[in-house]
Amino acid sequence: MAGTVYSVGQVNTYISRLFEDSPLLSSIMVKGEVSNCRYAASGHIYFTLKDASGTLSCVMFAGRRRGLSFHLEEGARVIVTGHVGVYVKSGSYQLYADAITHDGIGALNEQYELLKKKLEARGLFDESHKKKIPAYVRKLGVVTAGTGAAVRDIINITRTRNPHVQITIYPSYVQGEKAAQDIVRGIQALDRLGLDVIIIGRGGGSIEDLWAFNEEIVAEAVYHAATPIISAVGHETDTVITDYVADLRASTPSQGAELAVFDYQVFQSTLLGMEDELNRRMHFRLRLLAEKSASLEAQLRHLSPAATVTTQRMHAARLEEALRDAMNRQLVLWRQKMETGSRLKDQMDAAVLSARHRLQLLTSQMESSSPVRRLSGGYGYITDARGRAVISAAQVAEGEEVGIRLKDGRIETKAVRVHRLEET
Repeated sequence: MAGTVYSVGQVNTYISRLFEDSPLLSSIMVKGEVSNCRYAASGHIYFTLKDASGTLSCVMFAGRRRGLSFHLEEGARVIVTGHVGVYVKSGSYQLYADAITHDGIGALNEQYELLKKKLEARGLFDESHKKKIPAYVRKLGVVTAGTGAAVRDIINITRTRNPHVQITIYPSYVQGEKAAQDIVRGIQALDRLGLDVIIIGRGGGSIEDLWAFNEEIVAEAVYHAATPIISAVGHETDTVITDYVADLRASTPSQGAELAVFDYQVFQSTLLGMEDELNRRMHFRLRLLAEKSASLEAQLRHLSPAATVTTQRMHAARLEEALRDAMNRQLVLWRQKMETGSRLKDQMDAAVLSARHRLQLLTSQMESSSPVRRLSGGYGYITDARGRAVISAAQVAEGEEVGIRLKDGRIETKAVRVHRLEET
């Protein structure tokens, strides 16, 4: 019986369509170990997934590389998300990868890093948002498992350091599917009580055990809490998302209690030391004030009204004595001056008499040599028109006015003719 004959290409195309129409193969996640990994120059990645039961060829095209956040290496255990299709030309099928993530712990680490970057970009890790842990805590809240080493360590260390601190514990799941929601409820419940600080945490474990403290809802609750929060999760080497968001990180629950609760004995010792120092300074200050008071008292006595009056009286007495001495000296001087004045009067009288005698002599001499007196003997005093004395005939020209001063008057005349002695 003869049937229809198909070409190779038709068969491969038909199979390809079967794969495309399959809901399972059109969107599938396959896990396995990477082998034969090759990064092509085109940017495509070719590799094989294998497990104990078989192998599967895979390819991630360059345009899908954004779905890979790490370098794909031989032996890596991964989960590949994509679809299975047929390469018609060769008749082979392969897994076309859209995204590749680590399997198991690797996937959790990748998820952790992605959330960390996301929250950091949103500013949940910024130091500006962190609240200061009070120095003297009186009311402490704890969100952790109700039983176990973590809660016992926190209680014991708190009681040892300060038995007066009031502890409020919210017993919570710290592992498993219910843990994240329960931790959030615990933070919100304690935050409403007005406590001084809240510790959230648990003991050590694997990354899966600690994963509740890497959940975004827990990080949000820590960030929005009004009460300062200390994250105390796992051991010293463990780091979770809440360590970055919390106001303070403690490497263990025990250290969380040490950071939150002040040591009462050290506090008392510090207070006693401060009291001693205060007393020492007070005594020193009082001594200084006493010395200053004594000095001021001495100054007050010195400046008191009675002392001032006594001083002024002594000063007035000295001034009175000095005034009396000055008056006596002045009287003596006046007497001496009066005696000296009497002698001076006699001398002045004699000098006046002598001066009068000399004046009489000089007057007689002046009268004897006076031109006026000579004029009385028939002589005259001649002056030219400008009032100058004429002592020579050469000083007067014919027709020039001249004046003649006589004993009893003056004659104004003109020179009619001038005769010089050498002309006669």
